[in-house]
Amino acid sequence: MIDELATLAPVLPALTAAFLEHHGVLPLALRDGVLRVATWRESPSQQALDDLALLSGARVALERGDEAALRRAIHRVYGPEATAQGVIDALGAAPRPDGPAPARALDDLVAQANEAPVVRLVNLLILEALQARASDVHLESYAGELRVRYRIDGVLQDAPSPPVQLAAAVVSRLKIMAELDIAERRVPQDGRVRLRLQDRGVDVRVSTVPALHGESVVLRLLDASRGRIALDALGMSGDTLARFQAAIARPHGIVLATGPTGSGKTTTLYAVVAALRTGREKILAVEDPVEYELPGVPQIPVHEKAGVTFASALRAMLRQDPDIMLVGEIRDGETAAVATQAALTGHLVLSTLHTNDAAGALTRLRELGVEPYLIASTVEAVLAQRLVRTLCTACTGRGCDACRSTGYHGRAGIHELLVMSDPLRAALQDGADTTSLRRIACEDGMRTLREEGELLVATGVTLRAEVLRVTA
Repeated sequence: MIDELATLAPVLPALTAAFLEHHGVLPLALRDGVLRVATWRESPSQQALDDLALLSGARVALERGDEAALRRAIHRVYGPEATAQGVIDALGAAPRPDGPAPARALDDLVAQANEAPVVRLVNLLILEALQARASDVHLESYAGELRVRYRIDGVLQDAPSPPVQLAAAVVSRLKIMAELDIAERRVPQDGRVRLRLQDRGVDVRVSTVPALHGESVVLRLLDASRGRIALDALGMSGDTLARFQAAIARPHGIVLATGPTGSGKTTTLYAVVAALRTGREKILAVEDPVEYELPGVPQIPVHEKAGVTFASALRAMLRQDPDIMLVGEIRDGETAAVATQAALTGHLVLSTLHTNDAAGALTRLRELGVEPYLIASTVEAVLAQRLVRTLCTACTGRGCDACRSTGYHGRAGIHELLVMSDPLRAALQDGADTTSLRRIACEDGMRTLREEGELLVATGVTLRAEVLRVTA
């Protein structure tokens, strides 16, 4: 019950242990517009119940509970140790060791990893990361500390760091949760944890690597409630959206999303699938890994050790009578060739490439061995994108609690859409380089990422320095 209560505490941040004990009430869960509240009193204060209803925006449903148990729960969830920093402060910091940390017996490490303070600290670190809208949690092992950082709006920010004497136990706890081998510390490992926090399903991808002073861990937080965004909510300008919708409405061809890791390419492809899905077509996907579940779409995870690669899965998908195929990434010549063949035989292929801009995707396909005439005849559009941080509306960029004193809260997309045209097709077959292709695309009406970013600067959504940061 305590873990569930801990997920509710940030929803009602104004509550204190003193208030709850005085009135004899404890919020238990908030679901479907109803706040379940436990009490040990016959008639708790109506004013307190009204306050809880106002804070939660929900109807209060009372239930009786044991006084001693409820008092303990109040202190654990709303007392000084109700935050990761509170747990760390209670544990106290040990002196930094002068040399390498001593080796710990495996049984001792397992026992410590399962102790209440370690379990609670790990749970709170994940919970607070989600409340801060973090996409990743980094735990980096150094000689005298386990540094914790959250990636929020694409930028790493420091978070409460566990005492150094608990570093190995915290890492072991995460490995236990992800069902990894805690005895193996010499090779990288990957695992997964599925969590349910109130009405939100969260997948946590766990990646560990051996480092000089222990292991470093990265948690990728995939919140299903944030995974589905409509195409018209991606932030494209009106004319760019209209041209992109026309490109994806074609019955066959290749549509690519490009950009660096974390620029929202997969989110864009999911939005495209949602926009195209009517229930009358067969849509298949192959991804590495599957980030979010797409209703009505069979999704195949890449498993290279078992022989399931992008190319082999794509070939198998062609025998499944598909209309639309989503390929997580074109990363080699074999996948590029199969994707091109699929487009030539009447399928719409959606995929991603890691290139700096839209024109670069065309030359990248050529470098992967696809003949220029095939690129010209199959690629319909390329959408390059970046995510820029948007100014915090609570403080207009000055820095406040809502934006963790950064001045930014949330992100917006900027997009560069290249739609294939006859001049571009001719230039491709003549062997034009990226610079020439970009120039022709701009002559055809494409706005560059930098130009799209300047539109957001002009409307006060973000700052020029932020646009330069992501488009440099």
